[in-house]
Amino acid sequence: MNYEQCQQYLQGILESGIKFGLDNVRTVLSALGQPHQNYPSVLVAGTNGKGSVCAMLAKILSLHGFRVGLYTSPHLVRVEERFRIGEEPISSRRFCRLLFFLKSKVEELIEVGKLPSTPTYFEMLTCLAFLHFETQNVDIAVLEVGMGGRLDATNVVTPLVSVITTVSRDHQEFLGRTLSRIAFEKAGIIKPRVPVVCGLSKGKAYNVIKKRAGELEAPFIGVFDEKGAFCMQKKQRGYCFSYRRGEKTFIYTPDLRGEHQGRNAAVAIVTALELSRRWKKLGKKKILKGIRKTRWDGRLEVVSRNPLVVLDGAHNEEGAGALGAYARNFLPQPRSLVFGIMKDKNIHKVADLLFPLAQTIFLTSSPYKRAATPESIKAQVPTRGRNVLLEPDLKRAIQKALEITPGRGSLLITGSLFLVGEVKKRIRQWSKRYRSSP
Repeated sequence: MNYEQCQQYLQGILESGIKFGLDNVRTVLSALGQPHQNYPSVLVAGTNGKGSVCAMLAKILSLHGFRVGLYTSPHLVRVEERFRIGEEPISSRRFCRLLFFLKSKVEELIEVGKLPSTPTYFEMLTCLAFLHFETQNVDIAVLEVGMGGRLDATNVVTPLVSVITTVSRDHQEFLGRTLSRIAFEKAGIIKPRVPVVCGLSKGKAYNVIKKRAGELEAPFIGVFDEKGAFCMQKKQRGYCFSYRRGEKTFIYTPDLRGEHQGRNAAVAIVTALELSRRWKKLGKKKILKGIRKTRWDGRLEVVSRNPLVVLDGAHNEEGAGALGAYARNFLPQPRSLVFGIMKDKNIHKVADLLFPLAQTIFLTSSPYKRAATPESIKAQVPTRGRNVLLEPDLKRAIQKALEITPGRGSLLITGSLFLVGEVKKRIRQWSKRYRSSP
């Protein structure tokens, strides 16, 4: 298959929808010789922060000289972003070759009755990641759970450490309506006697995860419990953080912006310490350097300075709250907002957190079936007293926002990682004012 045919094949699978369960993945991996069992791994679940924690862990491990496989989702611009060795995405040529091989294997399994149907989009990509990492002889893989945990395709591994970053209300139609139920699904990644690092504060979800760890005799490490001391200090352009556990104190300023990234970094630090105890020795200086040097697109990403233009994929209450806290402290007035979101999200609550940040709000959309229209967003959110403009075309929405945002002000583009991805695909073409952040 050429690259265009690969994309068409994946698009066809994507339209078949979401299916939970591990049977398909296990069947395919068995036919491939269990590639995921040929290297150690770290498995990271959570509502928010799991991608950032994965990126930090991968950077820390790479700085120690290990060949690190990193599997994340979703991608922003190209599907190849999901599969990295170190910081290098898989090449398009290799991606197509592996996908064609998987497609052929799946068709064989269906023909002999071992598979009832083609695996889902995420199942196919997960199998491709495991195969890619095996053939590239990685020393360790860092794997981001897609959705939930218990029945997610990544949950076929038995990791060195399981990590759960946060639990909040998202994907409720799949994971349950209560925090306790969602936490139960996340806790499904915990394996017998495998340590679990938990980034939650104490509460119902924390208790669910801790209880499950106890049932499986899995050592439970609460990052923010009485054994860990987390502090932050606000500076002129961001935060400085400290985290103390036992006799070790880590003082750090992540390249990733926001208070929440300081907490994500603490989760990555504790996970690195656990890996150092149970796998390979990791040094404090390189752990701190990894936290400082990690880049992760689409998370408070500055793409222009005049005016300040920031992209962020906040798509749920927790993400919107973190973004709001950062914007109020560090994004200069006057502020404009370009907002687009998926229709299956809690639009009202996300908008309630984000709309007060800006003087002018442009409601827009992205070219996805799940995307909410500007009209449907406005219908769900009280806009009286706010300057809210509807512009379905994303390019025009950003152009109009740039026109009204003075050089001393800021423009925030947010509501969905899919929206952010569309912006990153085209922003260089849309605005002559674009330049990469230093």
